[in-house]
Formats: sequence, C-alpha cells, structure tokens
Amino acid sequence: METSSEGSVEDGGGVPVPVSVPEAAVVGSDGAQAPQSVVIAPSGLSPSRAGDFMQCPLLYRFRVIDRLPEKPSEAATRGTLVHAVLERLFDAPAAERTAPRAKSLIPAQWDRLRESRPEIGELFADDPEGERLARWLAEAEQLVERWFTLEDPTRLEPAERELFVEAELESGLRLRGIIDRVDVAPTGEVRIVDYKTGKAPRPEFAEGALFQMKFYALVVWRLKGVVPRRLQLVYLGSGDVLTYDPVLADLERVERKLHALWEAIQRATESGDWRPRPTKLCGWCDHQAHCPEFGGTPPPYPLPVRAAESAAGEQGRMGPD
Repeated sequence: METSSEGSVEDGGGVPVPVSVPEAAVVGSDGAQAPQSVVIAPSGLSPSRAGDFMQCPLLYRFRVIDRLPEKPSEAATRGTLVHAVLERLFDAPAAERTAPRAKSLIPAQWDRLRESRPEIGELFADDPEGERLARWLAEAEQLVERWFTLEDPTRLEPAERELFVEAELESGLRLRGIIDRVDVAPTGEVRIVDYKTGKAPRPEFAEGALFQMKFYALVVWRLKGVVPRRLQLVYLGSGDVLTYDPVLADLERVERKLHALWEAIQRATESGDWRPRPTKLCGWCDHQAHCPEFGGTPPPYPLPVRAAESAAGEQGRMGPD
C-alpha cells in the first residue's frame, strides 16, 4: 500500500486510485518516523478481486483488507511485459506492426517495468550471469511472435487499448477493470479482446475463463447501453483463440451473481469472518504463514467488527447463476 500523503492505493476493486492520507506517523525501532498505514474497506469489484473471493474469501481479505505483500512471479511479470509490448505496438503505423518490431520493443518495456516496480528485481537476483533472465526474455519473445499467427495487427485499428472502465449499478455496486483492447467495427459492433500468456483451459473450464470477459461486457453495457458483439480471449501460451458472443441474458445473470458476491463480501467485511477455502491452488499461495489451513494466524483484523447476523455463517457461498 502507498502511504505517502499524496499517492495511490489499490482499492477494493483491485484498481489503483489516488488517495490522500493524514501525515500521522509512528516511530520505528531506529527512531525514524514512518507513515501510519491506512486501511480502506472494499468499495467495489474488479474481475480479479471477484475471482479471489470466489476462490478463497481469506485470500481476498489478505489482498484487499490486509494488503499483505506478495512476491513477484516470473509468469505474471512476463504477462505484464507481453501486454505492454502488444499495447505499444499499435503506436506504429499499420504497415510497421511486424513481429521483428514487436520483439524489438521488449528491452525498453522491460526497463520501464523494472523502473516502475523495483520489487521485480528480486526475480533474477540469484542470476548473476543473466542466463535465466535471457531464457525468460526469449520466452516473452516467443509469446509475442505467436500472437502474429493468431491476429494480424496490420488489419486492426483498436478503438481503445488498456481501457479503464467503471460503472455503478443501480444497487450502488461499482464495477471496474482494465480491458486489454476494444475493437469497434464500422457498423458499431464492439469486440472486447483480452490477451492471456498461459494456455487455453479445457472445455469444461471455459466458463470460468469467460467470467472476466462477461464482467467487462456487463460494464460496457451499463456504460454505453450496448451489448458487445463478441468476447475474445487470445491464449498466447497455446496458440488458441476462445470467442463467445454474449446476449443480454448472459449479462443479467452475471449482474445477479456479482450482487450476491458483493453481499457476501460486505457481510465478511462487517463481521471479520473470512473463511479459507482449501483447493489445490493453495500450494502456490504466498500467504500460507498467515493461513489457518497451514497452521498460521491471520493478522489482527484492521476494520471495525459488527455483530454477525444470522446469515453471516453463509458468507462466501455462491448460488447458481
């Protein structure tokens, strides 16, 4: 969390927003003053934070309420780098959007990423010869190059890239996120595109992968009154493209699901009752030391706690769409 008097934090929806905090400070063991941390209750939902809560309510708490630090991963950082390259490529004239040009953007984007996020330097701290870094950058090049087998950027003129969207529903729930690319046809039809640097899921898991895209489609519909014609997931890890053409009923179901999810989050926020949901994904979690499933203890809950209502025992449960 950013603790300067004028800075930004990642709000409850998972998107950085500006915030002003008091100049209150505490004195550390070395006598130096450090700004006092500020805890902000969740104020909305993004696809990633909604996914966190559905995966494990306690994980959501660790990330949104406690803001526990997490180590950067090679896979996630590579995804960020590739996204930046694909976004910047469209700055060039259509005829110059070639694979060699895209790969040539990688070094500068890698430098920018390290400057903006110094903690990324930890990834290759134990690689003095740079061999692992070289392999990692080569893998990023392969992902960028594969994209050219799936889409032709010389024939694309995105209406938006890395578009921040936010909409407030009638209930007051705010939905927000960042869409990788928005294409608009001459006829006005909208296509939402998201790049994934991993592999496409098996068919039985495709619905989970489409949740994020339906979330974005819902926001666009509420903002513009237009149901996107197509949702497109581009999987650079496996060379697959997953598409889905939503209808209004899809978006209404997602809206109902998000309202139920937000009610569960609000109950947990007020009661302080965030329950872990063990899955095979726990093995990759950075917060095992604080998780009761691994013998850990969560940090003291930093928000006021209200008396639990009778329905509070059901927090974290989601019914069918």
